[in-house]
Amino acid sequence: MSNAVLSRLIAGALAAWFALVVLLGANGAFVRPPGTAPLPIFIGFAVPIVVFFAVYWFSRAFRAFVLGLDLRFATAIQAWRFAGLGFIALYTYGVLPGLFAWPAGLGDIAIGLTAPWVMQGLERRAKFAASKGFVVWNLLGILDLFGAVGTGTLSSLLAVGAAGEITTAPMAELPLVLIPAFLVPIFMMLHVAALIQARRLAGSGDRRESATR
Repeated sequence: MSNAVLSRLIAGALAAWFALVVLLGANGAFVRPPGTAPLPIFIGFAVPIVVFFAVYWFSRAFRAFVLGLDLRFATAIQAWRFAGLGFIALYTYGVLPGLFAWPAGLGDIAIGLTAPWVMQGLERRAKFAASKGFVVWNLLGILDLFGAVGTGTLSSLLAVGAAGEITTAPMAELPLVLIPAFLVPIFMMLHVAALIQARRLAGSGDRRESATR
């Protein structure tokens, strides 16, 4: 399968996934009663990631696509996570609880702010992609995403449904549901793709050093 065909298939899959999340969100499929686990959102977050790993494992063409992904592009996309400032703004206006908004917002802001520096490192040094700094940055990005899912789940479980209670319920409705059910899995996949490449580059570098001894 050529790269052009595979790229069109991936673009089509992303478009279909986006449309499905919008359709489900418009019909309230992600909404759960207060005090219950946000299982529909968790499924929307987890299933795309599981599919990513499954296709990577079984499809040689997709594996080659991931290994050839431009790390500068993948890193630049993470800069959009500075929009996590919006979580804190929604907390300020009494839309989201602080238990979720502060850690999710500050974590995203940190990754978004540092993404340009990481991208500069990739531009300036060919070996930066195999460095510990690059690996740690991507691991922290993944940790932030899991942390946001965790605090969101905890906030949902702690809700009691009292009048005027501030909960994570808006995250299960459009347009905010697009974040956990569409954007977060994409950010996660980009981090994973970067780590896969970093591991491969580090391994090839170790083999070259061993060969020269």
